[in-house]
Amino acid sequence: MAATAIKRGYAAAPVLRVIGVHESTYYARRKQLSEQPKPLVSVQVAPGRPVPNYSLTTNGQKISDTQIEEWLMELVEGEEHGYGYRNLAHALYVQRNLILNHKKSYRLCKKLGLLQKKPDKKFKHPRRIAKNRSVTGPNQLWQIDIKYGYVHGYDRFFFLFDMIDVFDRYIVGYHLGSSCDAKDVCATVKRALEARLKPGEAAPVIRSDNGPQFLSHAFGEMCADKNRPIEHERIPPKTPNMNAYIESFHSIIERDVYTKEYFETYEEAYQRVHTYIEFYNNRRYHGSLHRMSPNQYHEAWKANELGNVEITL
Repeated sequence: MAATAIKRGYAAAPVLRVIGVHESTYYARRKQLSEQPKPLVSVQVAPGRPVPNYSLTTNGQKISDTQIEEWLMELVEGEEHGYGYRNLAHALYVQRNLILNHKKSYRLCKKLGLLQKKPDKKFKHPRRIAKNRSVTGPNQLWQIDIKYGYVHGYDRFFFLFDMIDVFDRYIVGYHLGSSCDAKDVCATVKRALEARLKPGEAAPVIRSDNGPQFLSHAFGEMCADKNRPIEHERIPPKTPNMNAYIESFHSIIERDVYTKEYFETYEEAYQRVHTYIEFYNNRRYHGSLHRMSPNQYHEAWKANELGNVEITL
């Protein structure tokens, strides 16, 4: 009775005084009741649409699943033995006028054990997963990636493929274009190797994500070149932190260029990116490089002014 009156809006204290109940007793009782386990309530789940045990032909005739299973077995015992479930369904449409969608064909073929086993993927070039490394000098590890920008005047994107040396943060090479495919990536890597390395010097390890350009046969062939083989390693999916140096540069160019500029033409966008990368390599100070630019840091390393440097990643 007290609870009913209180729920209707009456003050708790006067109501409890009228019925002779202390407030502490009332609230302690309410707490006990709230802490008691509530009885389990069974919930009725509405059943889904029942699976029909037949399919229709083009003229509306019902064909039982049992008959369809027999027809499927006949097909795989004949010249259609190599068909998958989609082609088996199409064969029944052609031969029996049966309308069998791919989902039901899959279900029946799975029941009968007729599903084709997917062939194991064979890769011509080995795929190596990125591992922890220690970098003590330039040209030991390059990270590569692709970033896109926007040309407002054409309402189109442009692409920047670039490479950074993990040791001195130098952008060793890049490609700008309205597209970026495997041949563009390979040509850019080759130019960077020629410009950055001495004759006979071993190529750096190149680390990338799982972009199609980096998994292409063209890129694999380039890495397998006997004259200067390249060890290519890929970061696992959803681990951009393993490619942190190139990702960091992309966040910088996004902040300093892409979000501040309004590009009317491709030429304008390319020139602005060219100018910024030249500034980044030669004049932009890095706190992690003792307030030197990447080029200055590289020259200091060549002059033995840095001592022993080790970067672990």
